[in-house]
Amino acid sequence: MSRDKLALTFAALALAGTAAAQTLNVKHDEGTSPVKANPQRIVVMDEESLGWISALGLSDRIVGLGSAYITPADVTGTVIKPAVLRGGFFGRAGLKNPAYVGDWQKPSLETIASLKPDLIVRLTWDGNQNYDNLSKIAPVLGYREGGAGFWQKGVRDLGRIFGKQVQAEQVIKNVADTNRANARSLLAAGVFSKYPKVIVVAPFSGGNNWVYTATRLIPDLQALGFKNAYRPGKTVLGVGEQISDEALLGLDKQTLVVLFPPGGKYNGAEAFLKTPVGQRLAAQSVLYVPEDYSAYTGPLVSVRNSNDLTKLILEKTK
Repeated sequence: MSRDKLALTFAALALAGTAAAQTLNVKHDEGTSPVKANPQRIVVMDEESLGWISALGLSDRIVGLGSAYITPADVTGTVIKPAVLRGGFFGRAGLKNPAYVGDWQKPSLETIASLKPDLIVRLTWDGNQNYDNLSKIAPVLGYREGGAGFWQKGVRDLGRIFGKQVQAEQVIKNVADTNRANARSLLAAGVFSKYPKVIVVAPFSGGNNWVYTATRLIPDLQALGFKNAYRPGKTVLGVGEQISDEALLGLDKQTLVVLFPPGGKYNGAEAFLKTPVGQRLAAQSVLYVPEDYSAYTGPLVSVRNSNDLTKLILEKTK
């Protein structure tokens, strides 16, 4: 190798070392965290942050996974059973073999520390716990679900941290392009003449029904061209609020009702459809069931929501 080529090689290595050692101060909804560029070991505390990391093609760096869906039967110690990792949203996210670190209510700080992460990503809300404790282990990025464009900010921040800014913008653009294409299909089919408005109702087991007013499916439906039929009152954590039978019975015939039950044992859709209210709204309702282990929001979820809901609605309005 010539002296000039050798010098260029050393210069390139020096620049690479500088980039790897660069620390970025990232402002998020829980503060500002110093994060070294291009982290190699990531803990995601929920399915939402899992979806962002996966969309950027970084699933193989996830060493720890938090989830409220995982049950004691799904794990042996901290090892998640392979069938669980292959199922539903987890399968689409392309997980390898992350350790289970608990759920958002009771994460195992000991397990997380043992994984030696260099980045922790999570959702947050008023009253959420453990930020200080987690920050003693590794830099934490927390994003508030009720915030406008919150998942887009999360994806962009992560894109900057990992040097994937172009890919982050492409991920966001892909969601917008998908919604635009599906909106044209709905418009051409005359859907908005019949149902200009929409409401997203989450029927929980036990008989309580919630309406999502600012996030969780409703932004995807608004991006498709529907108007939100429900004016929120006092929401819980900026996400939604409980809705009465009287309010549901008061919906007009031009409101499409999208039943969007929670996952697993909390799914009360079947029982709701047997109630007088469910039967009264059946003619203007579609049932949209999330895939197993699904996040509520994010780019992977929004694309699925847009495509699958468009098909359901077109079938409903034939």
